[in-house]
Amino acid sequence: MSTYQKVLIAIDTYGEYETVIQRAREVTGADSELSLIYVHEPFYYGDMLYAGSVEIEQQTNARAKTVLAEIAQPLGIPEDRQYIETGRPASEIHAKAEAISADLIVMGTHGRHGLQLMLGSTANAVLHGVKCDVLAVRVPAGK
Repeated sequence: MSTYQKVLIAIDTYGEYETVIQRAREVTGADSELSLIYVHEPFYYGDMLYAGSVEIEQQTNARAKTVLAEIAQPLGIPEDRQYIETGRPASEIHAKAEAISADLIVMGTHGRHGLQLMLGSTANAVLHGVKCDVLAVRVPAGK
């Protein structure tokens, strides 16, 4: 079995990501090109800015940049393959995977059920319409 060559690892910088990183390392080879992405929903919609939304977005992006850099350093992922995007997470992950010609997306899932499943999940949304393999890694509940 050949290893994946271009891997996009989707990270929630506010959640459990260590398990996701560990699994990504287990399924990739030394020659795999790893990239990281963090996507957050916009803090404003259309022309409507909410009080403090620009500052909140700047703080969120700064924190994400710091966390991605900490994750990337031991993995040897350069800054130009660390992405912070604003928008619908599934759409942004799809777009970035296509832009970098990823052959695998690795991301976490909480395996929710019942009402939480009806509300949808990013992992489920990424699976629909994606053009490459997706590894959904179960992460501990409550994190």
